[in-house]
Amino acid sequence: MSETPPSLLGLTTYLLSKTGKAARSRLAARLAERGLRIWHMAVLSALVDFGPHVQRELASRLGIDRSDMVKIVDDLAVAGLVDRARDTADRRRVTVTPTPAGRTMLADLQAEALTVQQELLTPLTGTEQAQLADLLRRVHAHAHEGPEEPRSGR
Repeated sequence: MSETPPSLLGLTTYLLSKTGKAARSRLAARLAERGLRIWHMAVLSALVDFGPHVQRELASRLGIDRSDMVKIVDDLAVAGLVDRARDTADRRRVTVTPTPAGRTMLADLQAEALTVQQELLTPLTGTEQAQLADLLRRVHAHAHEGPEEPRSGR
C-alpha cells in the first residue's frame, strides 16, 4: 500500500500536480475510447469557441508545437471533424474549420469531461466545487500571464 508522506500533503503544488495527473489520466482514457487525445479536444474547443483559425495561429494560441499541430489537424481531418483550406493568396496558410460532426463530437467530449469532473470532485459539495473552480481559474490566469512556450502534444 502506498502512503503519501505528510510533508508532501502539505504542499499545494504537489496536490495540484497529483490531482491534475489523475484528472488528465481519467479524461485521456475516456477520449482514447474514441480514438482521440486531449489535444484533439483542445483544438476542437478552440475552433468552436473562437472560430476558424490559420493552422499556425491555432498552434500558437494553444501552445502546441507547429509540427505536432499538423498531426493533430491531420487526425481530425481524417475523422471528418475539421476541414482544411489553403489560402489562395498564400498557399502556406491553411485555415482549419470545425465540421458539423466536429461540433457534435466536441459536445460529446465535453459531456465526458464533465462526467470525469463530477467523479473526481464527488467529495466536495456543489458550493465547494464552484469555489474550487473560481480559485483555479485565478491561479491559472496568474500562471499563464506571460508568453507560453510551445509544448509537444504527443
